[in-house]
Amino acid sequence: MKKIFDLHADVCKVFSHAKRLEILNVLRNQEMTAGTLLEKTGLSKANLSQHMSILKSKGVVVARREGVNVYYRIANAKIIQAYDLMQGVLVEQLEEKGRMVAGLR
Repeated sequence: MKKIFDLHADVCKVFSHAKRLEILNVLRNQEMTAGTLLEKTGLSKANLSQHMSILKSKGVVVARREGVNVYYRIANAKIIQAYDLMQGVLVEQLEEKGRMVAGLR
């Protein structure tokens, strides 16, 4: 089990950067070229390349080359389910905190 916990923690580190989460959100429904990802995220080419390298190395995204273009997509739909689940938890926490603050007024 220790190996599974280590792998789990390693993959979760991928989700600890806001720009990588943004990239996943952009890729959630379709495959995209690196150029399109650059436009949608506003990242520099070098920075996008760095993030994509991390996402690929952990098996979160896969890439394919077609001519001069590199296309990226989410490796497994369950990654987006996990993304959405965690985002839902965070939204619920923020709503609860908002209710607590409103109750103090």
